[in-house]
Amino acid sequence: MYIIVMLAPESESMIWPKDRLTRFEVARIIGARALQISLGAPVLVKIKGKKFDPIELAKEEFKACRIPMTIKRTLPSGEIIFVDIKKAIENWLKDHEGEI
Repeated sequence: MYIIVMLAPESESMIWPKDRLTRFEVARIIGARALQISLGAPVLVKIKGKKFDPIELAKEEFKACRIPMTIKRTLPSGEIIFVDIKKAIENWLKDHEGEI
């Protein structure tokens, strides 16, 4: 197995879009919101039927762009940026055809 590591030259800065989420951030958002729901946080979408699976409810909130969170990224340079979560979720859903 070969692993290829590509490093950008130090003179070039990496581009970190503020309106995009990584798959790791999406997993963390869904998991954190599911935990909040399971601990009694109010659900921000209409519940269909009597299902109460916190992960499914968190996914429904994600699809509806109703996640009440802020994402703070710390870049390797030490710079801190805040992600526009609504725009980032919209872009994720558009890029992944509505799948989570």
